[in-house]
Amino acid sequence: MRILVVEDDKRVGGFLKRGLEEENYAVDVCLNGSDALHMAQMTPYDVIILDIMLPGKDGFTVCREMRHHSILAPVLMLTAKDTKEDIVTGLSEGADDYLTKPFSFEELLARIQALLRRSQDYKAPALKAGDLELDPLRRTVVRAGKMIDLTGKEYALLEYLLRNKGRIVTASMILEHVWNIDYVGSSNIVNVYLNHLRNKIDKDFEIKLIQTVRGHGYRIDED
Repeated sequence: MRILVVEDDKRVGGFLKRGLEEENYAVDVCLNGSDALHMAQMTPYDVIILDIMLPGKDGFTVCREMRHHSILAPVLMLTAKDTKEDIVTGLSEGADDYLTKPFSFEELLARIQALLRRSQDYKAPALKAGDLELDPLRRTVVRAGKMIDLTGKEYALLEYLLRNKGRIVTASMILEHVWNIDYVGSSNIVNVYLNHLRNKIDKDFEIKLIQTVRGHGYRIDED
C-alpha cells in the first residue's frame, strides 16, 4: 500500500516516513500543498495524510482541489487545533478523518487501517485466495493452516496482489504501490520478489496461486 505524507515539518515528515515504512507501507513525503496536489494527480495513493498548516496552499485548499480533480484516495487530515471549526471545515472539504497533534503513532496506524477497510475493496477483514489467508490487522499470512513468514516487502507485495485478486497487475503498478517514489533501479526487482514469494506460498503446494500472464503482468487467483 502506498501513502502520501504532506507535512512541511521535515522532522515530523521523516518520523512518519520511517515509522510507516517499518509497517511495510511505501511512503512518499512532500513539504507543500502545490507539490501534494501534483503528486496526488500523478500517483494513485491508497491513503493521503494531509497537514492543515502548509506553505502556499493550506490543507483545506489541497483537499478541496483533490476532490475537484476526482482524486478519491482517503484523506486523513492532521490539525494542531482541536476546534470544531477546523474539524468541520476539513470534513466538509472532503477529508475522511482527522487527527489532532500531538498524536501517538499507534493511533495513526489504527486510523490508516480503518480508512483502508472503509475504502474501495478494503471491507473484508481478511484477504483470501483458496487456502491462503492474509490478515491485515494481525499482519499474518497462513496457507492450509501453516504460518508463512514473509519479509516486509514480500508481505506488501502479497497484500497488493490479494487486494487485486483475479485482476492482472503490471510490474509498473506493483512498483507504484509497493515501492515508493524514491526507488531507483530495475523493474526486474518485481520478478525477483515474486519468485521469493512463490517459494514461500506456492512451492510446497499443489495449486499455484501466483500466475504470470505473459506480456501483461501478474495476478493471484485460486482458479
